[in-house]
Amino acid sequence: MTAIAFVIGVVVLVVGLAVSIALHELGHLLPAKRFGVRVGQYMIGFGPTIWSRRKGETEYGFKAIPLGGYISMAGMYPPSPRETAGKPGRAGGGFFATMVQDARSANDETLHGRDDDRVFYKLPVWKRVVVMLGGPVMNLLLAVVLFTIIFSGIGVQTATTTVAGLSECVPASVSAECTAADPPAPAQAAGIEPGDVIVSVDGTAVSTFAEASAIIRQSPGQSIPIVVERGGEQQTLTVTPATIQSPATDSTAATEVGFVGIRPDVQYVRQPIWTGVQTAAENVGQVASIIWQLPVKVYQTAADLVTGQERDPNGPLSVVGAGILAGEVAAVDAPIVNRVSAMLGLLASLNIALFVFNLIPLLPLDGGHVVVALWDGLKRAWAKLFKRPAPKPVDATKLVPVTFVVVIGLIVMGAVLILADIFNPVSIIQ
Repeated sequence: MTAIAFVIGVVVLVVGLAVSIALHELGHLLPAKRFGVRVGQYMIGFGPTIWSRRKGETEYGFKAIPLGGYISMAGMYPPSPRETAGKPGRAGGGFFATMVQDARSANDETLHGRDDDRVFYKLPVWKRVVVMLGGPVMNLLLAVVLFTIIFSGIGVQTATTTVAGLSECVPASVSAECTAADPPAPAQAAGIEPGDVIVSVDGTAVSTFAEASAIIRQSPGQSIPIVVERGGEQQTLTVTPATIQSPATDSTAATEVGFVGIRPDVQYVRQPIWTGVQTAAENVGQVASIIWQLPVKVYQTAADLVTGQERDPNGPLSVVGAGILAGEVAAVDAPIVNRVSAMLGLLASLNIALFVFNLIPLLPLDGGHVVVALWDGLKRAWAKLFKRPAPKPVDATKLVPVTFVVVIGLIVMGAVLILADIFNPVSIIQ
């Protein structure tokens, strides 16, 4: 049964990732069509096409490897110099020059003529920026929706002030088990009963169990009043917290704390509707800090893989690692609502990663296309300011060698993370 649950978790992750990619590309497609750009293809995945259907001028379909997607827009770059000059030309200078020429030739195939205005590069700068940011923004919005479902729809597990049960004894320490020699817990002696709702502790009104517990822990050996609501009426009970040893941590030494033996009722408490937006914003900052140090983080991951050291649980993951976590979430022994919440959180985090990653200002990522559009707009504004002739559109195909290096770097980092996720995975199971 656990194996089946694990497989279900992986499948849910793959489907969720495919939906995220589909929405990302839809974020590009809708504004592109709205602005009149001719879109030849809208594809989810890479590799061989397994299904497609043409509607109007656009072919919609799925490819065999659901690890990405793309839309094919006419005239992503200006036509090559040989076309504008009306005569053939060729690239010289070796490998990278050939790559530039191949990119120009592929781009020219999307142009249906030099007078065609339904091309991407002829759009105003702000429209090009909107088209390219549409994909990442769609991932951000999806993450906000998922986080909102988690926090405001399902809620956060919270220990409430309702008493669920009582301890039978005062253990020797916080983590110790009861023995026959241990004295009875103070809560039982004070007359506290399961179902009571704690209203105040030592004269201080409390709304969460954490608040009540903090006062109790600070009052070992002191008699304090606890007001509880029982059967619609309030009663004041006096309890003397026993003194037990709190274990030492990395930052604090062992201390003596108060203990009365109350187990709280745990419920899902729905958070304000804006919590999803706040959580998404916090996650963007966290992921951005990882992306900024991505080469270093990947190097550390590779070193941990070679040395067998435990990986940083907050470090980068590949799709394989995310799939393993999804499988473990689905297979863990926990209520179904907990697993659903954790799975939604994982998908939301993946969408935040897609949002931040695609904003990196390097081609072929969306952020790189935004930078090209802004540079083109800056050149035009500069020429207009000094009343000079309008410059030619920025030819981003000249950046193909840089794009090639970036792609190779991404492939290498992806391979390292996949190997690490297979042989030295991050796991939620301890």
